[in-house]
Amino acid sequence: MLLTGTYRRTLDDKLRLAIPKQLREVLAEQKLFLTPGTDQALFIYTGDVLEGIGEMLSGLSPVAKETRSFSRLFYAQAQPAEIDKQGRMRIPPGLAGLAKLGGETVLVGVRDRLEIWNARTWDEFLVNLQPSYDELAEQVFENARKVDQD
Repeated sequence: MLLTGTYRRTLDDKLRLAIPKQLREVLAEQKLFLTPGTDQALFIYTGDVLEGIGEMLSGLSPVAKETRSFSRLFYAQAQPAEIDKQGRMRIPPGLAGLAKLGGETVLVGVRDRLEIWNARTWDEFLVNLQPSYDELAEQVFENARKVDQD
């Protein structure tokens, strides 16, 4: 499953986010989870992807402080998510607060997940990083090439 695109949305007063039809079609029949993300965003994962994250984490030392702390913060706040008949997903208040969501929101497809951003935070991210896209691409593809060679 490949998730792409950027969608500006308005979070309603009941913290419901309208999911675009093309994404709903891709996500149909999937069990979804809403989790804390990085960069003040929230992530929407399918159950399969979330299980893959768990498998990756199980390969790490369970007594390492970073592993314990991350696992607690991540899984304690992760929640099942559903898209209702009107195509909306309700964001729990605690998670909405983590991402400073309210009003204008941006939904971003990032390969195997969707990210939910406060629109101002997303716009700042773009202003700060879009100019260095070429350098980021070079670094990422060089790192990927090195991993493939190992």
